[in-house]
Amino acid sequence: MQQVHLLISGKVQGVWYRVFVQKNARELGLTGWVKNTDEGHVEAMVQGNTDVIESLIKLCRQGPPLADVKNIAVTQEESKDSYTDFAIW
Repeated sequence: MQQVHLLISGKVQGVWYRVFVQKNARELGLTGWVKNTDEGHVEAMVQGNTDVIESLIKLCRQGPPLADVKNIAVTQEESKDSYTDFAIW
């Protein structure tokens, strides 16, 4: 299992972006969480198969219709926690 940290910037708050990420992550069978940051970004921790995580990242680059994604910083991490669902924090 792989774990990646995502930091998504652009117009990603107030456009249902977290719900979009959660819905797609659950459909892909991924676990983790997604939340807004105080700086106006969206942050996510994603666990699962490498290929499936890449599929989610591609979807995140599009985002929901009202979003305007400028950048996604992807950082590989060691799994410290094991998640059983994909939550919105």
